[in-house]
Amino acid sequence: APATAAAPSPMRDLPTGVDFGTATHAVLEALDPTAGDLPAVLRASAAEVLSRLPHASMTVDEFAEGLLPSLVTPLGPLADDHRLADFAPRDRLAELSFELPLAGGDRPRAEIRLGDLAPLIRAQLPTGDLLSGYAELIAEPPLAEEPLKGYLTGSIDAVLRVGAAASPRYLVVDYKTNWLGRGEAGALTVADYAPAAMAAAMQNAHYPLQALLYAVAVHRMLRWRQPGYDPEIHLGGILYLFLRGMAGPDTPRERGVPYGVFSWHPPAALVTGLSELLDRGPQLAPSRRRPRPRPRPRPRPRPRPRP
Repeated sequence: APATAAAPSPMRDLPTGVDFGTATHAVLEALDPTAGDLPAVLRASAAEVLSRLPHASMTVDEFAEGLLPSLVTPLGPLADDHRLADFAPRDRLAELSFELPLAGGDRPRAEIRLGDLAPLIRAQLPTGDLLSGYAELIAEPPLAEEPLKGYLTGSIDAVLRVGAAASPRYLVVDYKTNWLGRGEAGALTVADYAPAAMAAAMQNAHYPLQALLYAVAVHRMLRWRQPGYDPEIHLGGILYLFLRGMAGPDTPRERGVPYGVFSWHPPAALVTGLSELLDRGPQLAPSRRRPRPRPRPRPRPRPRPRP
């Protein structure tokens, strides 16, 4: 039967906390969902992970059965409605590590603060974007004064390649096991992962900043690795997958995107502009530039009268 927004989350009875999140990421990192019968392959991967990581009282079967629906949930228009189960290792780069120097790294050539990102985000995100209010969160002290310096290191859960071979698109993917339910334990529903609820959780946890930094890392990688790289074509967008809200093929949708899938396609100009800002530092807007003082004309020497 088709799932409804009121349907219980397939992962409602699974644990919460860091240990569960770590185990889930480990399974998704190592799993090749195209290697055979998906339930069997998933169970084997779950068994291997739970054999070496803490997992409270969760059994292998509970873990695998709870996680399976998220693998067969369509990912929406950005991914051409493919599912995680459809991506073979050749089209999925797992745990992409990166290191970004900020304004010169060891030899800083500018000073960047978190608030310097706000004008760019504000200017580039269109009206109606679910994350358009994020600029205001980082524009005010004390967050605005947080310095960005040295090197930024991180790891992206996955980069997925979709589209035609001649013009592929690359998607930044992050797995989230956040519990967004407001009721008692075990009362989690698919409705708790509606787009507005996920957008609020994204902003509260500052995931938009994380997502944009991930996009910058992919942008810089593609400049070197993708022939004929064009950010407008090849930057495919960002998917934050709230796995507890992904209920399988019949997960309810809003504007074509299933619940549990936070689908975001920031303009390419925002990603490239942020990359440049992090590299060179903020530039004064033309309206704020101080006018250059005009040189005063030197007085001409008066000719001396001849004797």
